[in-house]
Amino acid sequence: MSDSSYSDGAAAQPAAGSEPRPEQAAPRLMLKGITKQYPAVRANDDVTLIVAPGEIHAVLGENGAGKSTLMKIIYGAVRPDAGEIHWEGQALDIASPAAARKLGIGMVFQHFSLFETLTVGENIALALDEPFDLKALSKRIREVSADYGLDIDPQRHVHSLTVGERQRVEIVRCLLQNPRLLIMDEPTSVLTPQAVRKLFATLRRLAAEGCSILYISHKLDEIQELCDTATVMRGGRVTGHVKPKQETHASLAQLMVGHSLPDYTRREHKPGDVLLEVKALSVASDDPFGTSLDNVSFAVHAGEIFGIAGVSGNGQAELLSALSGEKRGVRADAVTICGKPAGRLGAGARRALGFGFVPEERLGRGAVPAMTLAENALLTGHRQKMVRSGWINAGAMRAFAKRCIEAFDVRCGGSEALAQSLSGGNLQKYIVGREILQAPKVLVVAQPTWGVDVGAAAFIRQQLLDLSARGVAILVISEELEELFDICDRIAVLAGGRLSPVRATGATNAEEIGRWMAGLFGGREGAAPSAEQPAHA
Repeated sequence: MSDSSYSDGAAAQPAAGSEPRPEQAAPRLMLKGITKQYPAVRANDDVTLIVAPGEIHAVLGENGAGKSTLMKIIYGAVRPDAGEIHWEGQALDIASPAAARKLGIGMVFQHFSLFETLTVGENIALALDEPFDLKALSKRIREVSADYGLDIDPQRHVHSLTVGERQRVEIVRCLLQNPRLLIMDEPTSVLTPQAVRKLFATLRRLAAEGCSILYISHKLDEIQELCDTATVMRGGRVTGHVKPKQETHASLAQLMVGHSLPDYTRREHKPGDVLLEVKALSVASDDPFGTSLDNVSFAVHAGEIFGIAGVSGNGQAELLSALSGEKRGVRADAVTICGKPAGRLGAGARRALGFGFVPEERLGRGAVPAMTLAENALLTGHRQKMVRSGWINAGAMRAFAKRCIEAFDVRCGGSEALAQSLSGGNLQKYIVGREILQAPKVLVVAQPTWGVDVGAAAFIRQQLLDLSARGVAILVISEELEELFDICDRIAVLAGGRLSPVRATGATNAEEIGRWMAGLFGGREGAAPSAEQPAHA
């Protein structure tokens, strides 16, 4: 690792090429000794952070390191127990998000703060402190979202949006406030590579105009490309300061998790029989703003990981619903699991055939927030001797949860910990582990490492590779192209409800897949691929 630590004095200087105005001589933001104690954990422990005007400053750390709590303190959503906040040289107390916005602080949350029953425009209006005209605001939303490559319809109701589309709303809502400090928590997980380039250009432009940016991401290549400086956190404490451009991917990962990450291990295996087949699947979306599926066909073989990329909102939700059994009424042979027509079977009957499922929404669909991990094990694992003659076997339920916690390194307070008490990465490891321990023959995983730190992401991806080596057919639907290229044997793109051609992972690249994510495949290329394509065609 390079010797790239910097002093507080250096951190307080404006970014290179930015001419400070007199009122910007002081740091835009300075935190001193920030401490926040929760009943079971000290989320922040004597944290000091300095951000200069025009600086793009990363905050790095694994899940549970205290990053999100610190950002919420800056935004006024959480009150610190101790410490000082200085804004442009003045000590102050940020009592609420409204107070933060008046100062010019905007935040894009990783976990969304949107009202389900309101439209996109109405949600954005709630964050604006000045009077507004909803019609004019809707026009402005369309303009800004198009300019930033984050297209969203202001008339849509939030309950009809996918996870990715909701994140777009958060980003646009924040950008409309013309912030002086912009906090971004995992902002690119819904974007194509081309849209990421456009967003980065926008962030650099904002920084050049004097806006400070606090950037949280687990994508280390983004940190290295975009950020001027970085503060590293572990266990609630600041453990170092670095200049990311002077670091390597490996050194940054080691700073975050405290050890080097192992390389992925692929075991030799030959794809076997088709265990999951989708044949000419056309599904009309129940949501008037959703995307209907148009003649989608593909096959996943035993021992194969098949990846489907795409920007959220292009039919992923409809495909997942049709695969999981939540959406029935399609032809019986439109979905085949282990040779059995399953298109009209419910979720339970599909699981009885050997089907496992990890949804993209952890809290609410993957797990019930207010239930314990043991109780959440029962939801999909009740066939694992947890129910006898109609009675719940509490001991078996807790034993299964404990086995999952230990096998998948879930850091929590034990099997009786509430799902909502876990960090995102640890809850995801638990949900993935819960499905794998049931020994599925087919596993469908949506966004397996969304918002998960590099250590947990590497662990989850290795578990999927190991599972495929044991002959399980795995379908991964993800917006993380790096992830798909790392673990998948074949890859396709879902755009506008249509499936692109299928490529062996080694026969394509991120640029081609990125173009397809924007819907740029047509003619013979745009024809639906045959479900009988060989595993390494």
